Amino acid sequence: MKSKKRLEKFTIGVIGFVIAIIFFFPIFWMFLTSFKTEVGAFSIPPEFLFKPVLTAYQAVFARGDVQKYFINTIISSFGSTLIALIVAIPASYSLAFLKPKGRNFTLLWIISTKMMPPVGVLIPIYIVYTNLGLIDNIWGLTAIYVMMNLPIMVWLLFDTFSNIPLEILEAAKIDGASTYKLITNVLLPISKSGIWSASLLSVILAWNEGFWCVNLTNVNAATLGVFISSFKAGEGLYWAKMSAISTLAVIPVIILGWIVQTQIVRGLTFGALKE
Repeated sequence: MKSKKRLEKFTIGVIGFVIAIIFFFPIFWMFLTSFKTEVGAFSIPPEFLFKPVLTAYQAVFARGDVQKYFINTIISSFGSTLIALIVAIPASYSLAFLKPKGRNFTLLWIISTKMMPPVGVLIPIYIVYTNLGLIDNIWGLTAIYVMMNLPIMVWLLFDTFSNIPLEILEAAKIDGASTYKLITNVLLPISKSGIWSASLLSVILAWNEGFWCVNLTNVNAATLGVFISSFKAGEGLYWAKMSAISTLAVIPVIILGWIVQTQIVRGLTFGALKE
């Protein structure tokens, strides 16, 4: 019996390891390509053993102010996540515990806003942003990211809050806690894992976003997505340079995910055993 369980555990471990390799390989290959020459990046068959060079990274830093693109990306991704949290927490609280009439329809309407492709609303948003002077403005881009990620955050936090026993909140109300203290002192500490998970997803989605930053920014508010897209056909070979800046772009997100991985796992499994 023990040997059978060990075999099952070993099999599951091997399968998980293979799946992890499949998902991680594109990032690994991008990392390798960033240390190749442009000719080596296009070599057929691909080179696994080569002499690493820093030519691509030197070209990236010589092309523009990389620091500016990083700062704009940090402001837009983390700023939009913070604003979205401020709106999503009370919204999810009311949907989960106050149970307003038409709650299911409201949840469906919220998530349905993600079904429209961004290009479908590009022209009206571009006109509005032009009239408001928000084109190439970092706060205008942040507002777009808030609207982009808010539906997902509401849904994730609603699911997290729905798994919290109502008796805990009722006990706090009996002790005289106001709605504000109920949320800040009781609800948030209990559901911090789910909030971490939703926040990290929002940061990643905003960090990797490429459509709105390319169409609504140019110089002042340009993010890493704009900088990466500047390496394109017509300039000769560019795969090594694009891999170099892409590697620099994903490193902060990987580090952040590694730091909060425990909270993410708890958030994703929160309420999984609730009947």
